Amino acid sequence: MPNFTELYQKKLCTAVEGIKLVQDGDCLVVPTGVGEPPALLTALSEHRREYHDVRVYQILPLRKFGYIDPETVDHIRHVAFFFGGATRAGGQQGWIDYIPSYFSEMPRLFEDGLFPSDTVFSLASPMDEHGYFSISLATDYTMAAIKKARTVVLEVNPNVPFANGNCLVHISQVSAIVEDNTPLTEVGLPKIGPVQEAIGKYVADLIDDGSTIQIGFGAIPDAVVMQLTHKHDLGIHTEMVGDGILTLIESGAVTNQSKNYLPGKFIATFALGTKRLYDFMHRNPQLEMHPVDYTNDPFLAGQNDNLITINASVQVDFLGQCCSESMGSTPYSGTGGQSDFVRAANRSKGGKSFIVLPATAKDGKISRITPTLTPGSAVTTSKNDVNYVVTEYGVAQLRGKSAKQRTQALIAIAHPDFRGELTEAAKNMNLL
Repeated sequence: MPNFTELYQKKLCTAVEGIKLVQDGDCLVVPTGVGEPPALLTALSEHRREYHDVRVYQILPLRKFGYIDPETVDHIRHVAFFFGGATRAGGQQGWIDYIPSYFSEMPRLFEDGLFPSDTVFSLASPMDEHGYFSISLATDYTMAAIKKARTVVLEVNPNVPFANGNCLVHISQVSAIVEDNTPLTEVGLPKIGPVQEAIGKYVADLIDDGSTIQIGFGAIPDAVVMQLTHKHDLGIHTEMVGDGILTLIESGAVTNQSKNYLPGKFIATFALGTKRLYDFMHRNPQLEMHPVDYTNDPFLAGQNDNLITINASVQVDFLGQCCSESMGSTPYSGTGGQSDFVRAANRSKGGKSFIVLPATAKDGKISRITPTLTPGSAVTTSKNDVNYVVTEYGVAQLRGKSAKQRTQALIAIAHPDFRGELTEAAKNMNLL
């Protein structure tokens, strides 16, 4: 039997030694969120001026590492699949590149070479007795990138859970190992106010016992989760597992036994929560972490009967087009998995997809229900895919409805202060 411990020791190095495996011109792939390796990225940041034309590909950085710097983009440039707090300003100013894609298709884009992958840096759990590490915190596109990469450097941290599923990397696939014990980044539940609670109640009332749930990130999706704790026999098939879902599991509402697709298991592709969640994930036989082309594939996810998907948006027009990633032409986030799961719910027998948003923005000065999207807006979910739209004023069910019916339903859930002018606009557009 191979001596994996001996092989591990041969590949062990410092973070500075690990980053020396990056070559000029490399495309360096980093996992989502908590899966990003802080020791390696800190070392890379400190030595960034030693490199030329290195691009770092990532969907959602949580920390603003030093390499995310407009002054050194000729050395190392961030390339975003999705903007977050660390990269949004750079995307809006133009010195961070952006590549649009469906989350579910990202592994295929790596496999086909449309997304390049020369080097991968990733957090990983400690190695097991069989020589495997678990990249449980961000499996998503990372597994596909590892298969294509010339160089794979794992940052092994004892705080990373060893999860089950297609998230295991063998030491034979690894070029170098860096050890670090920094506590994992923690992201708690967002603040939930009365608007979010009202929206959550409308959605929760339309979710039956035995449903399978996908939940996006944000105050409104988590407000829905908090109102599902009295439900029975729910299942989970999602992209993100967070503390909201953990609360639902701990309440006893989740059994996964009514799922007709992968019964008894709950499925996710990345984690974003607190230490309580990460501890729960460790060697938990209920949980499997899989690549995003498995979790988010509309055909596979849609095999769950009664699939409920809940995702937030920024603006919805009279036809039901949803902009969930920009403020007009100004980028804000990205497509993520919203479209994937809306389509999955539409395929599901008894499925329901919910797009949730407050009725207004900017302290009530702007209606989020609009005649047309703001010029330059990115359409995240198309008019042909959207089903339920929910604000604090009610539910508009759009699928199968005419343009006139959609307009009427959406005006009815707009803020009362805007319904008059929305009605006039609809008449001018010959929709009413």
